[in-house]
Amino acid sequence: MPELPEVEALRVFLGDHLVGREIAGVLPLSVNVLKTYDPPPAALEGATVTSVDRHGKFLDIGAGPLHLVTHLARAGWLRWRDSFPAKPPGPGKGPLALRTVLTGGDGFDLTEMGSKKRLAVYLVHDPMDVPGIARLGPDPLAPDFDRDALAALLDGERRQIKGALRDQSLIAGIGNAYSDEILHAAKMSPFKRTADLDEDDISHLHAALRTTLEDAVARSSGIATGELKSEKRSGMRVHGRAGEPCPVCGDTVLQVSFSDSALQYCPTCQTGGKPLADRRTSRFLK
Repeated sequence: MPELPEVEALRVFLGDHLVGREIAGVLPLSVNVLKTYDPPPAALEGATVTSVDRHGKFLDIGAGPLHLVTHLARAGWLRWRDSFPAKPPGPGKGPLALRTVLTGGDGFDLTEMGSKKRLAVYLVHDPMDVPGIARLGPDPLAPDFDRDALAALLDGERRQIKGALRDQSLIAGIGNAYSDEILHAAKMSPFKRTADLDEDDISHLHAALRTTLEDAVARSSGIATGELKSEKRSGMRVHGRAGEPCPVCGDTVLQVSFSDSALQYCPTCQTGGKPLADRRTSRFLK
């Protein structure tokens, strides 16, 4: 799933390629991709793009009074096209979900692989009209997201830190991959309880969170949209690397699997050398 660093890179790319340009048309190609119906996509025809923003994992393209908002979900992606075939594709053909064409003939496609279609597009007057945006917590790269801000968010939480980092209503933009990377950098078990974090833990976690995300954004800067996914994978130390040596200590990266996801961690760096039980009810092995 594209997370904050990749969506931020897309925001910068689209800002460079869209702002000041006129939209010729927006064509939904997947039955379920458009989650709003009023105003219709035709309302964007002839509109000039004025801004491109990011809200957590959401992309927000502003055009006059309207906002075309996208959440790429797990298998969605944005592909820039310098030109398009003269004949538009038929609805439901392949991975194409939505096409946006500019008056210059270029534009972008939103695509989604797989049978589970979760990519979502909204056309609204206010981004806060999108339920997923309205419930977002603070952005972890915001200037005011300091160590004390993180401490305040975690105060009163009673759950595993891995789940807390992934909760979009608590902190916006972090998903499965970067939560693994942040916890590895912080040398913290993914199953450590938030209530058990001491002052030093919070300081280490905040430093790891900012460094991990800022480094990922920097690596993605200037990378072509088609190469961002491979860049993300190449920068991972533990996520997606079960069975490989930890680049810090050399121990074998282990995995805990769940019904619809998995996490990876280094026992030596994060759990005192002890493996975590690989079952849904796993708890830190003391």
